[in-house]
Amino acid sequence: MVEPGKHTAVVVVGAGVAGLTVGNFLRRNGVDCIILERRAREYVEARQRAGTLDTRGVRLFREWGLAEVLDGGPAPEVEGGFFIDGHPMPIEVDEDDNESIFIPQQVLVRRLADIFLTEGGEIRYEVDVTLEDVAGSSPVARYQDRAGATVAIGCDYIAGCDGDRGVTRASIPAGALTRYSHEFKYSWLSVLAAVPGKTAGMAIHTRGLAGLIPRGTENSRIYLQCLNEDTVTQWPDERVWDELEARVGQSLGRGEILSKEIVALRSVVHDPMCYGRVYLLGDAAHIVPPMSAKGIHLALFDAETFAKAVIAQVRDGDPGLLDAYSETCLHHVWNYQAFATWITDLMHNAGDPSLEGEFRKQVARAELRRQFESEAANRVFSELTSGIA
Repeated sequence: MVEPGKHTAVVVVGAGVAGLTVGNFLRRNGVDCIILERRAREYVEARQRAGTLDTRGVRLFREWGLAEVLDGGPAPEVEGGFFIDGHPMPIEVDEDDNESIFIPQQVLVRRLADIFLTEGGEIRYEVDVTLEDVAGSSPVARYQDRAGATVAIGCDYIAGCDGDRGVTRASIPAGALTRYSHEFKYSWLSVLAAVPGKTAGMAIHTRGLAGLIPRGTENSRIYLQCLNEDTVTQWPDERVWDELEARVGQSLGRGEILSKEIVALRSVVHDPMCYGRVYLLGDAAHIVPPMSAKGIHLALFDAETFAKAVIAQVRDGDPGLLDAYSETCLHHVWNYQAFATWITDLMHNAGDPSLEGEFRKQVARAELRRQFESEAANRVFSELTSGIA
């Protein structure tokens, strides 16, 4: 079944932060769109993801009239900073220029979806989408509904916000994009624990890096540097807590561990970030290592750039911003890939010398100290971490 006369300006594939942000920006500016999501709404809004929105992200939602999504509910009272060999090294932040906030991603997704649906937007969950004629002037998104009937939606543009393994990038012919990638020599054990977060920060230690990040008021995300060949079975719960406390240098409240997984650290960029009428956003176009905390930053930059471009095309018939979409985004992406690679290597080399040696460890520590001791270095570091660079 093809819905009679069903055509929309933009089909957005994926109902995560990027897709819902694009949807809200477009609808509030009079551009029709439909969001298609493979998973159920309950699943999408329960996914535990990064919980920090940097200064640029906070300002972006305010500028587009969506400040209400920034109210993430009660937040834990936390202390932040770096720990080196168990000694705290707090980060002094210029509060006048830093507006970063902790907000669980599932809360942000839920609020964006509620606004979009309340204002008349349409999200179709649990649909397995295929894309057709993406290089033509009238691409089609096709899927089967719950009754098994085939539904086809014509559109002018497709926003691919469905992640690294989504259908959108897979619909682009092989060879049309160049993939640039870098694999790091270490991985992270990522742990979700039912422990209220009291400390947010990273610990540098000769045993390896450790991270502790609040996930709302009741849970915490723990990261522990590990070997690429490690498996979850090598990390029983007691070892996780012992290793975290050894690297941070203090006793921490222990609790139930809800999940564990080994996360390979990598950087990926696809160039160009568009093909025909398909435009890639967020993880569909690029991946940064979690050390940088810039995945959501880049997704929101893409979302705003794409939304502005489509609005200019639909309202004014001006294709200039759409034509420049990939170039505009990639300039920003590579800037933050450089930061992500630098901060990831710096933080890991400054701790465990087993991969790069003691000389690189001392060089990394000297460079890290410079971020605190040099006003010029600290200014650049602060601009990048806050997302305003």
